[in-house]
Amino acid sequence: MANLATTYKNQGKWKEAEALHKVVMEKKRQLLGDDHPATLMSMANLAKLYWDQGQWKEAEELQVVVMEKMKRLLGDDHPTTLTSMANLAIMYWHQEQWKEAEALQVAVMEKMKQLLGDDHPTTLTSMGNLVTTYRSQGQSKEAKALQMLMMEKRKQSHCKS
Repeated sequence: MANLATTYKNQGKWKEAEALHKVVMEKKRQLLGDDHPATLMSMANLAKLYWDQGQWKEAEELQVVVMEKMKRLLGDDHPTTLTSMANLAIMYWHQEQWKEAEALQVAVMEKMKQLLGDDHPTTLTSMGNLVTTYRSQGQSKEAKALQMLMMEKRKQSHCKS
């Protein structure tokens, strides 16, 4: 069913995709419980469907639940938790909730630095997301400084290869 929902989404059949994603999520809730990772992934899939349609508020509501439960179940350092935080930050950004986006992006970037290192591609992507948020807020100085650091790290990582 989840695959069919994805097929509908890819075909632009939003209503059909949404209906199936809701059924899948509800069935997983009934069978596995609200806090099971598979249930949360179904919820994240529905949030992504809303995201793809620009329905940021609906996406945000689900993504907040996913993020909070992932933190509790998997911990703050788990890659799935960090992905859910980064996704929520993007949802905030699209709604011009700059401070909320910035706070999550800083947290994700710092965790990525600790877990993967300063020059890992995922860490650099998180830096780039934060640069965009700084620019959106008119924080040119912060954006430029972080972008310069990011470019230097990319250059260093390419030289190592």
